Amino acid sequence: MDSSKVSIPPHIHQSIAQGLLYTHTRLNANQRKTLDAAAFLYALIEILEERGILTIEELDERKHVVAERLAEQLRREGLGTMLLDPETDKYSFEQSAEIDCAERLHLCKASCCRLSFALSKQDVREGIVHWALGRPYMIDQDEDGYCTHMNRNCLHCSIYEHRPVPCRGYDCRQDKRIWLDYEQKIPNPALAEDGWPTCLTAAVVEETP
Repeated sequence: MDSSKVSIPPHIHQSIAQGLLYTHTRLNANQRKTLDAAAFLYALIEILEERGILTIEELDERKHVVAERLAEQLRREGLGTMLLDPETDKYSFEQSAEIDCAERLHLCKASCCRLSFALSKQDVREGIVHWALGRPYMIDQDEDGYCTHMNRNCLHCSIYEHRPVPCRGYDCRQDKRIWLDYEQKIPNPALAEDGWPTCLTAAVVEETP
């Protein structure tokens, strides 16, 4: 069926239009407030620099630290919209990790498919990879924690050719959440726990690249 010829009932079309109007109105209002706040902030920064209280280099360095801290807080609390940044064309991505998964799937149980990550705009627009409606635009996961696209019977990805960039580039070999020793095929025993990987201690997570 040609989707361009699908007829939308008037009442549904009107509801969608009203919803979009409200959303765009709020976006405009928030943008005005953001610009106003940014103007005050930049003015303050310029005054502090002119008086020798701080330098732009110091500010940039601290900004990156604070940005990472706030991003982690958003991830923990499930707030905000998350998108993969920077944007990379997944079909021309050349940094794919070469992992011998077949020899280790019986040990790791494809636990990489239980990790949470943000999708790219390309993924969202393509409409093949599912994202969690309650946590836009994080990869969608079932109640067992696995990605909705993971075939439970063979532990293979059902959308492999269209998989997101994080799936293509992820390298589990040095990830202590999964392997205590990759070469010796010794998995982290915590993989058997229902709450993995959130059940792990902060120390283990911090050691993970």
